Parts: sequence; structure tokens; C-alpha cells
Amino acid sequence: MGMMALIKFWFFNARPRALPQSLLPALLAVCLAKDAPGFSIYLACAAVLGVLCAHLSANLFDDYFDYRKCRTDYRDTLKHEGFRARIGKCLYLTSGQATLGQLLAAALVFMGLAFILGSVILYFRGGVILGVMIATAILCISYSGPPLRLSYRGLGELAIGLIFGPMNMLGTYYATCGEMNRTITLISIPIGLLVMNIVYVHSMLDFVPDKKLGKQTLAVLLDRTTAMLAVLFLVLFLPYLVIGYGIFYGHLPRFYGISLFTLPMASALFYMMLTYVRVPDRKFSPKPWMGPMPGWQRFEAMGIDWFMIRWMLARNLLSLLCLIIMALSLLA
Repeated sequence: MGMMALIKFWFFNARPRALPQSLLPALLAVCLAKDAPGFSIYLACAAVLGVLCAHLSANLFDDYFDYRKCRTDYRDTLKHEGFRARIGKCLYLTSGQATLGQLLAAALVFMGLAFILGSVILYFRGGVILGVMIATAILCISYSGPPLRLSYRGLGELAIGLIFGPMNMLGTYYATCGEMNRTITLISIPIGLLVMNIVYVHSMLDFVPDKKLGKQTLAVLLDRTTAMLAVLFLVLFLPYLVIGYGIFYGHLPRFYGISLFTLPMASALFYMMLTYVRVPDRKFSPKPWMGPMPGWQRFEAMGIDWFMIRWMLARNLLSLLCLIIMALSLLA
């Protein structure tokens, strides 16, 4: 396998489909920093690229530790036993295309690239960035890696929301301009909650296989559908209360109220998840206002459309909110 083919192989195995949940919050932080006196486009680019490399590394480390703990073909077993479970994680391992050692090496390469980019920022911005780098690395590895295994203790969703929300945005903002302010702090909270929502929706949809495996996701920890839906309601709609609070008390510009246009997407997602726990076989089809959902016919053919429409709607909700606030910040 040539070098370019090798890079492409590991890039696509690192699940780039999930990159918007780290890329867009990072770009939003850059946009919010644009008028700060210490703004540096070069350090902004280094920070965003570092975030992307860290995200790809985290995804590969997740595969590595999950596979070591229980192998990932358990979903195929559950499917044959009659459970409704997504299949297909780590196919590059189960098919023999790559070894566990090669996976670990690829994860370390992406982490090394993130470290190099972070070191450049550290040189110019000082110790705050070092703290962000260390905390991010620990949380990314500990998501499914020992000894903490946060995703097996009901803390994985919270960790992801923290990593790609506040830590991502505050770190990128500081790297870009060398300071913090109330706006970036307030905005990072709803963004973090909606990042957490993507992973939490994932864990609700994977409740049966995760519970059978003994993986203590937040959904498995809650166990009861009423509790799961109550937490989902908070995670989905608390972001709008935070933005409303910021506008009411003058911490955010009034025109940020335009972000409320994403409420129908949040409401639709809650309804679809409510339907899933009550009537799991009910079908939904993509609508234009739900955002892009490429590859839909392929998902239907694979029998995972029930999962993908909810997961992609959660992802599109975060993406649209980020894009709206980015546009507002650039036009202000």
C-alpha cells in the first residue's frame, strides 16, 4: 500500500463523518475571536488542524480499546440473535485489512500531529495551552481506555461534550487571540451540550447491544426509558435557555436570538427518539429542513436508516447552530 493510500485508509477508518462535531465548534471559536487585539490567523489554523488530528486520534483509540476489551463483532452476534443492532464497527480489523498494532500506530501518529501543532501554539501562547493539551489527551484516551474507561461508566457522553465543546472552543479561542471572555464561555456551553447530544442519541439507539456487552453508557446507566428521555430533553433544550439567559442579561448580542430557528430540528429529534423507544419499527424519511443526509439509499439498503436519520439529525442540529452563530459573528 502506497503512502497516499495508507493515509486515505486510516483517515476514513478514523470516522471523518463525525468531524463536524469538533471542526465547527473550533471554527466558531475562531470567528468569535476575530476582533480581539491578539488575533492570529496562523495560530487559528494550527489550532483547528490540531483539533481535527486529536479527534481522528480519539476515534482510533476508541476502536483500539473497544476491540481489545471485547472485539467489535459482538454486534453481528446480536443481530443473529434477533436484537436490533448496528453492525460494521472496525470492519478493517475484523476483515483482516489491518492489525491491532497498526491501529495503535495510526492513532499515535494522529496524536503526534496534534501534539506538534499544539507545541507551536504553546510556544506563542504559554502554559494555558499546555493544560488544555494534557487534559484533552487524558480524556480522549480515557474515553474507552484503561484505567478510567469513561464510556463504560456512564461518563463517556459528558466527556465528549466537554472535550469538543468548552475545552475545544476555549482552547481554540485562547490559541487564536491569547485571551478569554464571557461570550466564548457562554456559547461553549450550549455547543458542548449539543455535541454531547450526538453521542447520547447514539447511546440510546445502541442501548440493547451496549447493555448486553456490559458497556455502561449513560443510557444504560439510566436504564429506564422515562429517565433517558428526560435527560435527552434537558440536553436538547437547555442550550436555548443558556442562549436566552445570555441575551436577557446582556452577555450576548440580541441578534443571537436567531439561533432559535433551530428549535424545530431539536423538537423533531426529540419526537423521533420518543417514537423510537415506543414504536421502534416506525420509519422516518429525510426532509430538506433536517439538513444534508447523503447516502440515504445506501443506509436503507444496509438496514441502518433507523439509526442514521436520528444520528445525522443530531449532527445537523449542532452544525446549523454553529453556522448561524458563525455568520452572525462575522456580520456583526
